[in-house]
Amino acid sequence: MSHPLLTLAADYRAGMKPGITSVCSAHPTVIEATLRHGSKTGLPVVIEATCNQVNQDGGYTGMTPADFRDLVFTMADRVGYPKDRIILGGDHLGPNPWKHLPADQAMAKAEEMIAAFAAAGFTKLHLDTSMGCFGEPVALADAKTAERAARLAAMAEAHHKGSHAPVYVIGTEVPVPGGAVDGLDHLQITEPASVATTYEVHRSAFDAAGQSDAFSRVIALVVQPGVEFGHDDVIHYAPEKARALSAVLSDLPTVVFEAHSTDYQTDAGLRQMVGDGFSILKVGPWLTFALREALYGLDAIADVLDGTAPQNGLMRTMESVMQTSPANWAKYYHGSDTDLWVQRHFSYSDRIRYYWPDVVAHSAVEKLKARLSGRRIPAPVRQQYLPTSVDAGPADIDGLLRQSVEAVLNTYHAATTPG
Repeated sequence: MSHPLLTLAADYRAGMKPGITSVCSAHPTVIEATLRHGSKTGLPVVIEATCNQVNQDGGYTGMTPADFRDLVFTMADRVGYPKDRIILGGDHLGPNPWKHLPADQAMAKAEEMIAAFAAAGFTKLHLDTSMGCFGEPVALADAKTAERAARLAAMAEAHHKGSHAPVYVIGTEVPVPGGAVDGLDHLQITEPASVATTYEVHRSAFDAAGQSDAFSRVIALVVQPGVEFGHDDVIHYAPEKARALSAVLSDLPTVVFEAHSTDYQTDAGLRQMVGDGFSILKVGPWLTFALREALYGLDAIADVLDGTAPQNGLMRTMESVMQTSPANWAKYYHGSDTDLWVQRHFSYSDRIRYYWPDVVAHSAVEKLKARLSGRRIPAPVRQQYLPTSVDAGPADIDGLLRQSVEAVLNTYHAATTPG
């Protein structure tokens, strides 16, 4: 049985120009909302985990690939979504979590990781070996990157389970996961000539490693189409600037482009990207950003229903949690104390998402849900604090949180559905 993503390139060239949304999040509410959204659309869903988030050592979520798969499948059973329509993906699979080690050690860990992803049934694998390890340049030459990618593909081929052989995404111009750290004034669209070079160098490396069959399942290249987001600004897609890049696909009939950091793009921009061959749209921080907006809105609503002005109790709790454990934001946020405070809570990069599993944060959210359980939210109050919600009856808090995520997913569904 062929992998459902293998038809993307042919369908694009046949004029159908379909796309697919790749949801990159480990938050349970986001995953459940994605599966419920898939039930409504009747379409397959792609859910991805990154190398830092999930790996054989547990990543920052504490989950191995098998644990992540089980989380997704358990939720699928809960909402009645067919598990055989779920495409699990591994994002940025390579030595990045261990790049502080010498290359031989880091690559050994990367091989162990991709074997675990493949064995757990992940079938969309992004090979990202472009970073240097200890003692190497920050960015590697294409030939070395391709050689290491082929090594990882060989491990995936040897360990994959299930009815679908893996499909692969390659590319050396990979945006920073989770949004830009610095200003966006140096953003460079991928040079068209480098796309053909990347493709050919990888093809040669796969052939040399005896992985020609695996290369026949390379479905996409990661490129930079000119989209990115920072703490409080977004670079929106400008099709005229990406026209030459898009035209390269006419010489590469078996692949499309995968676009990272598409969060916060306009509806029209996302639709145009898909039409221009950026068929796989990755989204992550926007989903948890919307979830955070809803949580803070519900916290304000709970205070209003108690007859007081918003006290921002949840925000204060999250501030304490983030200050107690600053590792997930301190290297990424910069400026005055006020700048840092705003970024911790409202940055588009949404690094607050790392803190919702914290026991204190989780307890605060559960207490908020208990405060609102069964209470009716008057429509004017709901419109003030949850403007995208549609439920004015007795509060289904989990449902309202999912609505916030599904509002973003609806934007992507409209962009990726031919019509």
